[in-house]
Amino acid sequence: MYLSKSIYVRVWNCQKNAWINKYHPEAVPQDANRLARFRTGDEVGDLARGLFGPYVNVTACGEDGKPDLPRMMENTRREMERGTPVICEASFSYEGLYCAVDLLKKEENGWAIYEVKSSSDGLQDKYAADVSYQKYVLEHCGVRVVGVYLVCIDSSYVLGPEGMDVHRFFKINDLWEQACREQESTVPTVLQEAERVLACEDEPAVELNENCRDCELFSFCGRDLPSPNVFDLYRLQKKKMIEYYRQGLVSFEDLDRADVIKNATQMRQIDFALNDRGIHADRDAIREFLAGLSYPLYFLDFETMQPAIPFCVGTHPYAQIPFQYSLHYIEEEGGELKHSEFLAESGTDPRLAIAEALCRDIPADACVTAFNKAFECTRLKELAAAFPDLSDHLLAIEGHIVDLLTPFQKGWYYRREIGGSFSIKSVLPAICPNDPELDYHELEGVHNGSEAMSIFPEIQ
Repeated sequence: MYLSKSIYVRVWNCQKNAWINKYHPEAVPQDANRLARFRTGDEVGDLARGLFGPYVNVTACGEDGKPDLPRMMENTRREMERGTPVICEASFSYEGLYCAVDLLKKEENGWAIYEVKSSSDGLQDKYAADVSYQKYVLEHCGVRVVGVYLVCIDSSYVLGPEGMDVHRFFKINDLWEQACREQESTVPTVLQEAERVLACEDEPAVELNENCRDCELFSFCGRDLPSPNVFDLYRLQKKKMIEYYRQGLVSFEDLDRADVIKNATQMRQIDFALNDRGIHADRDAIREFLAGLSYPLYFLDFETMQPAIPFCVGTHPYAQIPFQYSLHYIEEEGGELKHSEFLAESGTDPRLAIAEALCRDIPADACVTAFNKAFECTRLKELAAAFPDLSDHLLAIEGHIVDLLTPFQKGWYYRREIGGSFSIKSVLPAICPNDPELDYHELEGVHNGSEAMSIFPEIQ
């Protein structure tokens, strides 16, 4: 059996996930978000290599561009014999079990494992499987492991004008106790499960649980569920989803017969789905909402990026940095719909330029709309804090924003096609079906904000 660290962790997390990755890799989404996460992990890993001074990277690739594992293991052996202080991607294999250690650091009485993650939740036990597997493999290869650590991002770090301080950017967590406990109690069991599950072509019977709804493989694992089902209900707590599912209350028909749903929004969703209702519209509430709008009327939408490694002074890891906005506007009732836009140069700090453009394009006292305005309002307040000379104008814009989400979220307008989400990607096609100009899938190149966030840093 060949078992890498990543495969081991998959089995530890979910046997079915590991099985799908092996036997149905086509079911694993390969979207821009996934690729961006990989890039972020690589960038953070590269930065962490300098934590302890000079290092040797033993990575080696074959002619096909894939890692040459035998060469990497031989390089590792050679560097350890030399007593190299820090070895990156130190590689080991024991009876088909393979792992590469992000940072292997020489200590006085042995070697310490440093696992690097691009997240900021380094104290959670979810990483125990990762490091315990490495400790298990190394010790079976005869390596004296004297420390196990997790290197992750300190979310409180703020980039100063002096530039990146790698020692403040990272925080190091001691996972020795978790790794020892996990290695003794769990590793042998998981290895047996891995051998059994991955050797069998039959899909393992793993019941849906609270974590499944957020898993990228949920559509595959839930392919036999009726549509719509309990997992589609608007803002139903995960615990309740699983509770109803295990009680056999899966379809909307099941939930309706059992009369367990009491939330008005969820009840309307079930009612419209089962009875093929037309449109629900609280005309008085909608009229009152529209009466609160005035001209000139602006429609604002931001696009942002979230760099793990901050490059804008005064920002923290994964801060939302606006780099683009689209702005439609109508200057008077019955007037022409016009458009203005801003797109920053990739690779530069876009904040001042976008703040100045907003102040130029939007009058301070104008009525502005946004869909889910909390996002736009937060970005405007952040820009105002960063640039005090523009803050009055930016905060005036923020103070005049009306949320276009309100009529849908409050239930003033509903139709069956909206389903259980009031995001614009659900509402827009429901209200304007069969209009290619309003179809995200018909957009050329970049189809949504997630793709924009991933692609923008790549085009510099």
